[in-house]
Amino acid sequence: MASLSQLVEYCDKRTRRPSFKDFPGAHNGLQVANDGRVTRIGAAVDAGLVPFEQAVARGVDFLIVHHGLFWGGVQPLTGGVYGRYSALVRGNCAVYSSHLPLDAHEDLGNNVLMARQLGLKPRRQFLPHENELIGWIAPNRFKRAQLCARLEELYPRVVSIECGSPTPKLVAFCSGSGNGAVPHLVAAGVDTLITGELREEWFNYAQEHKLNLICCGHYATETHGVKALAAELAKKFRLPWEFIETDNPL
Repeated sequence: MASLSQLVEYCDKRTRRPSFKDFPGAHNGLQVANDGRVTRIGAAVDAGLVPFEQAVARGVDFLIVHHGLFWGGVQPLTGGVYGRYSALVRGNCAVYSSHLPLDAHEDLGNNVLMARQLGLKPRRQFLPHENELIGWIAPNRFKRAQLCARLEELYPRVVSIECGSPTPKLVAFCSGSGNGAVPHLVAAGVDTLITGELREEWFNYAQEHKLNLICCGHYATETHGVKALAAELAKKFRLPWEFIETDNPL
């Protein structure tokens, strides 16, 4: 058993939460408390009724999520919103959210871990947000076809737009939504982006700028960071942990 305050303090420090500027709706950090004790850690991509119910059913009393509870702004505690909070309170389950800190992190971040999945070593960052850089770029030694084949082994749904080099020298990584990353690729000297999802209009842009854009799913590309933080936390405090899978196809 560990205290809630110990786990929150560790997560805040490890992710640099106090100094990391995120979108206003992220509200990174402890979003819902419990009775102050933690016996089992969980990790999930999204805050939601179903992952909360699954976490409680498995005895999780500290749940790390990537997308927290407050993206919709102030909402009445009725209907589905009430269901979320009541499930947490009845189950004595705390929720800790970490959004962009778990995209950008040099050890625990979604983007670094996606690169390492492919056997690539991230070297530099790109994609500015406030005072931070979110995405990562890695030197590449594989052909485009090899990258796509490996990604199809790792992710359930891969969509590739192949208008760039068949032998890219560099690969950029931006988990989740890559819409903000695409305009930065050319300036960064990169023609290949591995991301989660993209808007339709980037197809023409890829043709015009000779880019490879490979989409592996918003949810699927953002499972890595919460798993890594939960595993590290569990090891530090000698607690069990598990990932709460919700089979989100998007």
